[in-house]
Amino acid sequence: MKRMHIHIAVDDLELSRKFYAAMLGQEPTISKPDYAKWALEDPRVNLAISQKCGNQAGVDHLGIQAETHEELEELYTRLGDASYAMVDQKRAKCCYAESDKHWAVDPAGVPWEMFHTMGEVAVYGNDRASDVGKVLVG
Repeated sequence: MKRMHIHIAVDDLELSRKFYAAMLGQEPTISKPDYAKWALEDPRVNLAISQKCGNQAGVDHLGIQAETHEELEELYTRLGDASYAMVDQKRAKCCYAESDKHWAVDPAGVPWEMFHTMGEVAVYGNDRASDVGKVLVG
């Protein structure tokens, strides 16, 4: 089986390592003074591209799609227990789907969307936490 690779450059490795360990629910598989890597079996990858999402081309945000409401709440609890601020969206309509979402921003300013999709909607929609970074980081 192939595995999607995502690499994020960060300013503060230790702060970022703590954020990702909390969000992913485990410590890194590899941890070096200037590098950390999680080789995960869960979550699988959902890759989306869109002309409507961001203001400019490039990575808009990253995310974890939960299969159940309970999995979504587990993600919320992990980050909340680690004292990370989040923005919540219930029944958001975006990307042709209706989803419950929790947004967080990692220490490098990368927005993360944790969501559970309940169904499809007929339009792209605009319920996005596009200013999540401003809301959570000030």
